[in-house]
Amino acid sequence: MARARPLPEPLTNRPFSVAEARNHGLSPSRLRASDLEKPTRGVRTTRTPAVATPDDETHTQRLNRIRDDLLARARRFAPALTPDQFFSHETGLALLGAPLPFTTASERAVHVSARRPAAQPRRAGTVGHRLQARESSLRLADRLPVEHPARLWRQAATLWAHDDLVAAGDFLVHPRNRLLTVDDLRREVAEAGDVSGGRLARAIEDIRPGAETAEETALRLAIIRAGLPEPLLNWSLCTDNGRFVARLDLSYPRYRVGVEHDGRTHAFDEAQFRRDSDRWDEIRAQGWELVRILSHHLRPDSAVAVRRVADALVSAGWRPGQP
Repeated sequence: MARARPLPEPLTNRPFSVAEARNHGLSPSRLRASDLEKPTRGVRTTRTPAVATPDDETHTQRLNRIRDDLLARARRFAPALTPDQFFSHETGLALLGAPLPFTTASERAVHVSARRPAAQPRRAGTVGHRLQARESSLRLADRLPVEHPARLWRQAATLWAHDDLVAAGDFLVHPRNRLLTVDDLRREVAEAGDVSGGRLARAIEDIRPGAETAEETALRLAIIRAGLPEPLLNWSLCTDNGRFVARLDLSYPRYRVGVEHDGRTHAFDEAQFRRDSDRWDEIRAQGWELVRILSHHLRPDSAVAVRRVADALVSAGWRPGQP
């Protein structure tokens, strides 16, 4: 079998439209060659070999793989977008880097929207939405078109549970990301309306600038629901002479209790694990109790995590009803 003619340099290593390919002189037969795949009608991209899923894939690895697959499918679909269309809902949030909810599905849907009077997007492999008419707010995220982050967050409220909305909101308002403020979210709800009986307004009340991961958000919400005092987020612990010791995920300076979610990211990096161990010892040397929460303490049931934090607070002198 004859080897397929190499693609022109501008079309290599990326998805491209059939119209663009023809402008570069590619024939219909070249576009049907076996080295190309068809993500959707009118789009081609270089075929890549399938990667086997490892038998020992962890929970976190699985969710990251599903997220990466969503982003890859959005990129492959992008050449088919019309000027009126953009990635929306959780797909748009994923492109911004926001945390996504847990899923038992093997993949996430690619959400594509257009605003009235444009027609609803209808293509295989995507979920299309026709949204209310509003002034355009399109921008690029990972070089793909999305709407204002506050609009994406509002759209996700039709699909997500409360804690997932709060986790995404925490990400969006974190000063490090510089995407928006809590007031931006409030303005979006005031202008476009709430959904599902005030779900957005309730989520906004629980959003806090400073939470750095979805796990930190889940832990904080579980602690508050259990009636424990609300912790400070990513508070810097220093010695009496001002030397920095550690930045704690959640902390109670009044009771000298720190709480950290340990996702075991560094468990197999021996040098980093030694540094973490030294840091834990130094935190305790400052007279603090450090509560380390692992993933299995928090999910599927957060009761263990809450009990560990409550025990530390009670031992430090806290009593129910105290701040």
